[in-house]
Amino acid sequence: MLSAATLHPLPPPIRSGQAVTALAPMQDVTDLYFMSVIASYGSPDYFFTEYFRVHPSSTLDKTILRSITENPTQRPVFAQMIGESIPDLVRTAKLLSQYPVAGIDLNMGCPAPRIYRKNVGGGLLRDLDKVNQILGELRQAVPGRFSIKMRIGFEDTANFEPLLDLLDCHGIDLLSLHGRTVKEAYHGAVHYDLIARAVARLSCPVLANGNVTSAAAAASVLAQTGAAGVMVGRSAIRNPWIFRQIRQQLSGEPVVAVRLAEVRDYIERLRQTPTAMTVPARARVSFLKMYLNYIAQGVDAEGNFLRQMRLAQTEAELFAVCDRHLLGDPDALFAAEPYPGLLARPGSESARSASAAERSDLISSASLAELTAAARS
Repeated sequence: MLSAATLHPLPPPIRSGQAVTALAPMQDVTDLYFMSVIASYGSPDYFFTEYFRVHPSSTLDKTILRSITENPTQRPVFAQMIGESIPDLVRTAKLLSQYPVAGIDLNMGCPAPRIYRKNVGGGLLRDLDKVNQILGELRQAVPGRFSIKMRIGFEDTANFEPLLDLLDCHGIDLLSLHGRTVKEAYHGAVHYDLIARAVARLSCPVLANGNVTSAAAAASVLAQTGAAGVMVGRSAIRNPWIFRQIRQQLSGEPVVAVRLAEVRDYIERLRQTPTAMTVPARARVSFLKMYLNYIAQGVDAEGNFLRQMRLAQTEAELFAVCDRHLLGDPDALFAAEPYPGLLARPGSESARSASAAERSDLISSASLAELTAAARS
C-alpha cells in the first residue's frame, strides 16, 4: 500500500530540499492580517488557519475563511477544524475542500480547559474509539491532504503509541506534534524523544512543535527528532523574522540579526492592521499588549520594557514606552532567544498547580475572545 506521503505529497518548501516551516494556528491571533504581517518579514512554508468551530449548527466563519480566499502570502494555507460531531466535521471538511486550501487539518491538541472540557481539541486524546471513528470518516471525506495537529497525550502518554497507530491506519498526510501533554500546556520540558518516536514510526511527515524559539533551536530540534520540519507559534509573535532566520541557519548562511528599530516598526505594523484599528479605543491597549507580552521577551534582559509596557494605561503611554526602549538605542540588537525569566504569560508558562493553570488559561482565553469579538463587530 502507498504511504500517505506518496499519495498526497506536501507542497514544496520555499527552499527546495530544506526542512519545512509552518506558522502554528493560534486562535484569534493568526488571522488574515497577522499572516500578512508575518509574510512581510519572511513567510513560513505553510500557514494554518485559526480553527473553524464545528457543531450541528455551525457555518464557515467568514472572517477565518478570508485567510484562505484572500491569502496575501502566496504560500499554502491549511484549513483547521475543531469539533467532535462526526457528521458535522465531515460536512465542514467537504465545504472547506471546495476552497483553495493546501489541506484539511483537525485540531486534537488545544490545551485550553474551556475547549478540552467539551471533549474537543486536546480532549479527544482521552477517547481512542472516538478518534478512530473521526479519522476514518474524515479520511474518506477529504479528497486531498488530511493533517492532524495534536499533543503527545492528555494527562500522560499512555495513549501515544495507539494514537500513532491510528494515524498510520487512516493514512494521515501530515502530523504536527506538540511534544507536551494537554495538561502540561506550555510549561515544562518538551518531550522531543516522543516526537522522534513518531517520526520513526509514521509513514507521513511530522512537524515538531514546542519551544522552537529561534533558528538555532529549530536546527537543534530537527537534529534531535529527525522531523520533516518545525511548527512555530508563540515565538513567531515575538520574532516574525524567525522563518527567514531558520532558512538561513539550515543553509549555513549567516543568520541576520534584528535591530530594536526594526522591532519598533513591527509593532507599528501590528498597530495598523485592520483588526487592531477596529478594536474600540478603550480595548486597543490590551489588544496590543497581547503581542507585546511576547515581543518584550527579547528587548532587555532586566525586563524593564515588559514591566513598563504592562503598566501603560493609554495608547500614548504604551507607545511612549515603546519609543523609549526601542528607539533610544535603535541599533541595539533584539535577542535571538527570549531572555531567561521573562514570561509572556507568567501564570501558564511557569510550574504551578493544575487548578492555577486552568484559571490562567480561562482568563487569557476569555480576554482574547472578548477583544476579538469587539474587533469584528
